[in-house]
Amino acid sequence: MSSTADETGGGRPQKTGGKDHKKPTAEALRGAIQLGIGYTVGNMTSKPDRDVLMQDFYVVESVFLPSEGSNLTPAHHYPDFRFKNYAPLAFRYFRELFGIKPDDYLYSICKEPLIELSNPGASSSWFYLTSDDEFIIKTVQHKEAEFLQKLLPGYYMNLNQNPRTLLPKFYGLYCIQCGGVNIRLVVMNNVLPRSLKMHYKYDLKGSTYKRRASRKERAKSSPTFKDLDFQEMHEGLYFDADTYNALMKTLQRDCRVLESFKIMDYSLLLGIHVLDRKKMRGRGGIGDSKRQGGQKVLYSTARESIQGDGKVAEFLPDADDDTLGGIPAKHKDEKLLIFLGIIDILQSYRFIKKVEHSWKALVYDGDTVSVHRPNFYADRFLKFMGTTVFKKIHPLRGASSRKKKNSIQVNRSASQEVLSTVKEESQEDRRAQSLENLDDTEIHSSQKPDVIPRSTRLNPAISAATISSASSLDDVKLEPQTDSEYRDDCRTSSSTLAMEDSTLPGSGNSQASTPESGLDVYL
Repeated sequence: MSSTADETGGGRPQKTGGKDHKKPTAEALRGAIQLGIGYTVGNMTSKPDRDVLMQDFYVVESVFLPSEGSNLTPAHHYPDFRFKNYAPLAFRYFRELFGIKPDDYLYSICKEPLIELSNPGASSSWFYLTSDDEFIIKTVQHKEAEFLQKLLPGYYMNLNQNPRTLLPKFYGLYCIQCGGVNIRLVVMNNVLPRSLKMHYKYDLKGSTYKRRASRKERAKSSPTFKDLDFQEMHEGLYFDADTYNALMKTLQRDCRVLESFKIMDYSLLLGIHVLDRKKMRGRGGIGDSKRQGGQKVLYSTARESIQGDGKVAEFLPDADDDTLGGIPAKHKDEKLLIFLGIIDILQSYRFIKKVEHSWKALVYDGDTVSVHRPNFYADRFLKFMGTTVFKKIHPLRGASSRKKKNSIQVNRSASQEVLSTVKEESQEDRRAQSLENLDDTEIHSSQKPDVIPRSTRLNPAISAATISSASSLDDVKLEPQTDSEYRDDCRTSSSTLAMEDSTLPGSGNSQASTPESGLDVYL
């Protein structure tokens, strides 16, 4: 095959030769995919297992499969084609990491005809789905295939550290050369299972520039909406605190990995299934046969990718295998199952993307367009997902507020009791004081006025404070005085004071009246 064919794009089949070259039909392409993967993966089983080396990421195995067959290849009913297998040892390791056995891999891809899917994106890629819902086969451009091959060492390191990821899980990279065209394709995990109806599908980037589904897309039976559509149709998807934290932690880790690879313009493919348990319990078909006897790829479901243990939220009781690994969520009064994954990660911030962003930034707001620097793109993506799309349920907020309110009411009632008690004590003190004043009035009316008023009889609280501040307890009289004792003390004090005053210069027998106290004081 000429070098011109090697440099041809890998999206929809493109003619690069003369008139003798014929573009393969869709049926021929599906047959070549199954035949080529079956032959190359089958040959890999005879090779011994060993550690993956650095040079293994750049190995390309090529085999020619003529329609009449050969000593090594079987005969088939399709046009002659050449099949290339990129980094076969590395991808075999990736499949083993996710628990995919070679026989199961071949059974899923080759047993039944591949199902062609409509393409919701702007690219010219073709999508094929295996009959058991496990794998997606997508055609990619030459630059994307080349970028993935360069990405493999870092991708290998990331999967070793964290197999639970929402990033695409690549199981194989291949190229079919037929009719003068190159068709490059990758095998990935399937994010949205067909056996559950997706009532809503979204392709979210976190940007707002032209992020609305077209009229043509909206007219489809199962349209894929975009960011502005989500903001109009949903107020956010609510998760319990543990699920929300696990989801956002996974997204943050994945975005930092993509940022380190200088990857941008990726999307979050989001599928929403509104739960109806009656229909789900009576549902049969593809999903049931798959769960009973089919394989289950490790960490392939959304719930396994963010949590691993398959834990189900408390607000989704009676959940079983019918959830197909969906993440339980709520929207208003609806109970949902969420399926999601990061897609389109093979777009690096190359020169053409820099030029595209610079041009759009001159015409529009540069922060709203999808093409942007990888670090800014990751931060904007995470902010949109963590605040607009995904939200956390706070079940304890109402309880804590009620508890706080009850404690405030208890404190208020206790304060009112204390105030009422103090008020009662004050009223009793005032009544006692008024009775004492009446006794004083009777005493003063019958006897000579005293110099010192009867303010030495204190209430118990003031007496206790006076005792505590006294220098010696012997100076404080603890026994209350009787009226006769009190009058005797007053007479003694009065006579003593009068004798002392008589010795002072200028002393006389003149009397002055103090209107404030109403008492006659000897000067």
